[in-house]
Amino acid sequence: MEVRMIHIFPDLMNLYGSYANVLVLRQFLEDLGCKVTVERLEPGGRPEGRKGDFFYMGAGTEHSARAAMNYLAGRDGSGWLKEAARDGSVLFFAGTAMELLGREIRERDGTVYRGIGLADFTTERVGKRLMGDVYGHTALYPEAVIGFMNKSSRILGVKTPLLDDLELGWGNEEWLAPEGLHQGNVFASELTGPLLVKNPGMLEAVAAAICVRKGWQPPQTESRDSLAWEAYEATAGELCKRVHGILRTPT
Repeated sequence: MEVRMIHIFPDLMNLYGSYANVLVLRQFLEDLGCKVTVERLEPGGRPEGRKGDFFYMGAGTEHSARAAMNYLAGRDGSGWLKEAARDGSVLFFAGTAMELLGREIRERDGTVYRGIGLADFTTERVGKRLMGDVYGHTALYPEAVIGFMNKSSRILGVKTPLLDDLELGWGNEEWLAPEGLHQGNVFASELTGPLLVKNPGMLEAVAAAICVRKGWQPPQTESRDSLAWEAYEATAGELCKRVHGILRTPT
């Protein structure tokens, strides 16, 4: 099976090692026997004719995120991303890139700029950074999702979050609120860093969505990376201890 990945603005939106999400997903799919190509879409580039199986945008500063949205809006709009989502392509937006998927972003000075509009939520900038470890659960698989939050915004109105049960950390709207977005084959989370590296269960879920979309059944072999799962279990175990009594409130 051939898989075409489109990495949107890989230099502009690349905080916290976000590019590693693409690297680990590519390796995972190649280990399953897929032929994977990764194409870079640079600011000012033309998305016309770019039919992809997977579209990715990583985290950036608030300034970079606004610049990214300006580039998308200025190049015949961002309708091509909506078309990709309607076509069943898998989209994964990490960190501040998630904010661009909504209807609008409201800055602290009162200015408002439009988002892509793939989901009907609003982002509001706040006057402090919301930081801390996150431990929660998704309906996609049984293991907990782990990560670190570092944002200065609240996301209001997400109807279908990626993490619907948070036991530790900041969610979309507040402490211990649901986090992220999962809408069809659109996945998004503001958890920083390479989420798919930290969470091999999420990596498997995203890869499975790509395979299902392509109508391909991977060979029945053991695909789980034992080292990745060992690293995950070590971190998840420590966070689980905090969940059960050491720290339950934000610092």
